[in-house]
Amino acid sequence: MMTGAKRKRSAVWRKIQAVRSEDIKIWCMRRLPILKWAPVYNWKENLIPDTVSGMMLAIQQVTQGLAFAVLSSVHPVFGLYGSFFPVIIYAIFGMGRHVVTGTFALTSLISANAVERLVPSASANFTTNNNSGILSLSEFEMQRIGVAAAVSFLGGIIQVAMFMLQLGSATFLLTEPVISAMTTGAATHVVTSQVKYLLGMKMPYISGPLGFFHIYAYIFENIGSVQLETLLLSLLSIVVLVLVKELNEKFQRNIKVVLPIDLLLIIATSVACYYADMEYVYGLEVVGHIPDGLPSPKAPPMNVLPEVVTEAFGVALVGYVASLALAQGSAKKFKYSVDDNQEFLAHGLSNVIPSFFFCIPSAAAMGRTALLYSTGAKTQVACLISCVLILVVIYAIGPMLYWLPMCVLASIIVVGLKGMLVQFRDLKKYWNVDKIDWSIWISTYMFTICFAANVGLLYGVVCTIVIVIFRFPRTKTLNLKNVKEEEYKYKAEDNCESLNQVKIVSVNNPLVFLNARKFHADLIKIIQKDSTNSQAYEDANKCEQNTLLCSFSNGSCRGESLQSCNSERHVLILDCSGLNLFDYTGVSVLLQIYMDCKNRHIDVLLAHCKDSLIKAMQYGGNLESENPVFFESISSAIDAIQIHRNYSKFSDQSEV
Repeated sequence: MMTGAKRKRSAVWRKIQAVRSEDIKIWCMRRLPILKWAPVYNWKENLIPDTVSGMMLAIQQVTQGLAFAVLSSVHPVFGLYGSFFPVIIYAIFGMGRHVVTGTFALTSLISANAVERLVPSASANFTTNNNSGILSLSEFEMQRIGVAAAVSFLGGIIQVAMFMLQLGSATFLLTEPVISAMTTGAATHVVTSQVKYLLGMKMPYISGPLGFFHIYAYIFENIGSVQLETLLLSLLSIVVLVLVKELNEKFQRNIKVVLPIDLLLIIATSVACYYADMEYVYGLEVVGHIPDGLPSPKAPPMNVLPEVVTEAFGVALVGYVASLALAQGSAKKFKYSVDDNQEFLAHGLSNVIPSFFFCIPSAAAMGRTALLYSTGAKTQVACLISCVLILVVIYAIGPMLYWLPMCVLASIIVVGLKGMLVQFRDLKKYWNVDKIDWSIWISTYMFTICFAANVGLLYGVVCTIVIVIFRFPRTKTLNLKNVKEEEYKYKAEDNCESLNQVKIVSVNNPLVFLNARKFHADLIKIIQKDSTNSQAYEDANKCEQNTLLCSFSNGSCRGESLQSCNSERHVLILDCSGLNLFDYTGVSVLLQIYMDCKNRHIDVLLAHCKDSLIKAMQYGGNLESENPVFFESISSAIDAIQIHRNYSKFSDQSEV
């Protein structure tokens, strides 16, 4: 007789034996996206644009790496490592073709809290002169990077754990107003942290609740200690950076390669500082010694992990949210898909593995993604090419950056955050679409300013959920039946000819961030199935769980009528009579459906729309159409289709 333990072992062994090589191959292709795109890489068409993009990206990575390392309160050389190792890991495991991991302002700011708390600047006097024997840096610098690497390691472990728990599906809770407010608030914090370098002031590290206001209070109290030379160089650097970047954006269609103003500014100010001896004559703070070469791997100090749990969670959540938004935007722009859970794994490993090489926490950045867009990058090969050039900098060029003024690095950081700071302009859009989303943006931003990015993010998510819970009971269309499986129903029309190639979809639920993604997926399935098969759906064709649509079709077109249907343009009518509640995410999904259908040569008409929905859609996006989009009823929409088709036929006959 077999014991229970033996039976369990034999059952497990049978499962292992049942795994086929094909299953392993499918798993590897799913978890290692590089195995999908690398074998089919088009060297002839993609190599040149990827090379150009990689060169420009390397310049930006080097400048941001140095700057964000300083922001993270560690030696600048660790920013170069953080621009090298995470990029390689994400290229292997990540799915975003125009997403570049590396040093990131928000995660650097969060890790700086742990660094300054556990290894404060006051201890520098006792450890600066003690050489650690690693990279020729002091024991003080190595202790600081040890804390930052520990934050990266634990943050990555948290992201990998979220991947294993399949929490990527919960990202629908992160609405656009919350993400926008959190990133804008965090960018404001980053700018504030750089003010001391821009002004050349010596000031203690200030953090914690309301630390934002304490920093400016300290600055105004000690305004007399501002270095005029540093302030003038900072202002000059910011003006040059903004002016040249604006010109690059304006003429990017006419020029193939943008002017690398960040690199030119670093070279120019470093040379000027060296020959004018500004460090000693004017007291300008410079970067200092940058060691060459890559370090040997070393595990982060595990004894500090319990003390950096808060910062690790902040890095894991804030870094993932910002990176996922860029990956989804890239996928939408270039029409491919991104697995939210796979992104958890990719970013988790991009934090865990580099932490053994003295890297600060990493994430994707808006500026790098925008650069790849503007330079015409095609694949992740551009990122790998940038790594080769960064390696050259680490081994050969890095030590030449000794004389780079810190105020110039601070200027690069501030100007680089322009994309996040201009999100203030979205407030008008949120106000016109949904005033509650506007209030969520304002309150989330204030929480981020008063506390921290992770606190603001948590507040925004909780606030959004609570508001939706209170708003839902006011709608008459929400009931338990709506969140269970439903069958698609069909409606037969007396005049079948009038509905050839027309599909009517009834929206019978509130459209908010909780169901917007499911709504979009279900509707796209209807469109795809109808475009590939002109026959009617089967009577018992069921949706996936949580179906939120009821689809109505007129029937099928057979024989000769099928030819006429194919020659006519498809039309989708959305019956919005049951759409009593919507938010900014819901309006964005409707606009996205409109654009997706337009790209498929399908006209979209909306019937029974409330005035608030019409106004929100008009403010939320550009509804480019020669014909009306909104109608009072389904019958009026169908009449408009008939009139348009009759007019088109008459025009065609007249031409003949």
